[in-house]
Amino acid sequence: MANPIIGMFRIKELRERILFTFGMLLVFRIGAVFPIPGINVTVLKNYFDMGSSSGGNPIVNYLDFFAGGAFSNFSVFMLGIMPYISMSIIMQLLLIVFPSLKKISQEDGGRKKIQKWQRYGTVVVCLIQSFAVTQYAQVISRSTPEPLLNISMFSFTLIAMLTVTTGTMFLMWIGEQITKRGVGNGISLLIYAGIVARLPTAVFELFNMMRRGGSDGINPVFVVIVLVMFVGIVALVVFEQQGQRKIPVNYAKRVVGRKMYGAQNTYIPFKINPSGVIPVIFASSILMFPLQIAQTVGGNVPWLATASRLLNPQGALYNILYVVLIVFFAYFYTQVTLNPIEIAKQIRENGGSIPGIRAEGIEKYLTKILNRIVLPGSLYLALIAVIPTLIQLAFRIPSSIAFLMGGTSLLIMVGVGLDTMKQVEGLLKMHHHEGLVKRGKIRGRNL
Repeated sequence: MANPIIGMFRIKELRERILFTFGMLLVFRIGAVFPIPGINVTVLKNYFDMGSSSGGNPIVNYLDFFAGGAFSNFSVFMLGIMPYISMSIIMQLLLIVFPSLKKISQEDGGRKKIQKWQRYGTVVVCLIQSFAVTQYAQVISRSTPEPLLNISMFSFTLIAMLTVTTGTMFLMWIGEQITKRGVGNGISLLIYAGIVARLPTAVFELFNMMRRGGSDGINPVFVVIVLVMFVGIVALVVFEQQGQRKIPVNYAKRVVGRKMYGAQNTYIPFKINPSGVIPVIFASSILMFPLQIAQTVGGNVPWLATASRLLNPQGALYNILYVVLIVFFAYFYTQVTLNPIEIAKQIRENGGSIPGIRAEGIEKYLTKILNRIVLPGSLYLALIAVIPTLIQLAFRIPSSIAFLMGGTSLLIMVGVGLDTMKQVEGLLKMHHHEGLVKRGKIRGRNL
């Protein structure tokens, strides 16, 4: 029982949670290869194998990567969980803009009502994106010698919008079930599984390029350099995710009933990156939505085709917008989750104080600390996010490998891994087992 890995599967509750999580992720991966009814799979496969889109179009490659390969398969899960995340962003912004909506969320049962509206909004987003997918199918059909669709375009549009929307809503349900009955955060694990599923294909592609050599291949020295950079980036991400600033708080003696509670010295842990990977996910979702519309409908609308070229993931405009949105959402989400006014109010109500700071100046002090922490943290996130583009341009690394070197994929893999290990470790401690790491001192991150 000294081995925590063996202990995980000897504890009935933990074993059931782990197996349930794997089962749900298996369902997700199986669904990622089932195409939309009416698609000629052979024609679709030949189209992407020839490199007409996936290899030569970085936008489609980008969308397909974060869908775990489901986009190029035209599967029922081709939109993934991103429509739900996009609607979550919109709802968070609406709560800030409209005080009446925020008041509803704070009432009894208000959160459930907000979540219901969020699900309805997700359906609308899915319908819009699924319609764009049908337009992209038309573009592919005009580029192939054989017809891509086995049914009429009108029938395919209705079936595609229905099945793809249903697929995304089913993924939402799977995510909620994993969070409730499994291990880790369900929505995050679905994104994680989609990214990891692309890893074997990316590694295979890299080795093929090394074997070919010449102008079409890649120098093995560059591969070694990139792998060393990958290990270094992972170490830096873990270090940054675990780093925190401790604000000391002293509590005076107080009498509650007939008992006197002694003075306590504690601290408020402010993480270097308080919002975790959320800014990167939000920024990717905000850019991915218009990017997908521009790419799929751009063949029929000239100005959308121009927008698609400007929003190339390897272009300067896209990366500038990406960095700006990451910094914006880092500040935005930090203010939502860590409100200095609320924290200062709780400290004063419980008789606490920060050494060297007057009671009326606590809010200003905490705001100053958060602003100093969030700026370098958000710039660090932005640097990690644009690393794939820099690696791809500098070393001619395939985009499938470059996306794994940094950006959203690396942050999600590291962050979700840390959070899942933290939850497993907590369940092990409940049954008096050692944690997954030495002394069980892993610290989670708010995802």
